Amino acid sequence: MYSETTRAITITVQPFYLEEHSSPADSHYVWAYRVRIENGGGEIVQLRNRHWRITDSLGRLHEVRGPGVVGEQPVLAPGQSFEYTSSCPLSTPSGFMVGDYEMETQAGERFLARVPAFSLDLPPQLREAGGAQQPVRLN
Repeated sequence: MYSETTRAITITVQPFYLEEHSSPADSHYVWAYRVRIENGGGEIVQLRNRHWRITDSLGRLHEVRGPGVVGEQPVLAPGQSFEYTSSCPLSTPSGFMVGDYEMETQAGERFLARVPAFSLDLPPQLREAGGAQQPVRLN
């Protein structure tokens, strides 16, 4: 798990590989990630926007911006948390994601809560089985 706190907003991410939705032969790898956003501060905040930077193992960057997360803009009172699960496809067997959520206080102040960088990697048993090159046969 990966965790980071900004202004008493703690964001924890747990990524996991979705083998059943992936097709390595077609260079299609899919991960899900579970996010928990906890308000450890003393004021009510609302998540307004998200910004993700997704980088594959070849260094290609894809950015995603938009309102809320999974169609919601949750309001978190002190001590409350919000959890959701989403997914990310890549054309390489590994990569990483990092981002931020734009939060707004009831007073209208906006700030960025950092989402920790987290890696998207094949589980070791799949890396060893599918990631290794097949031997070349010489006739």
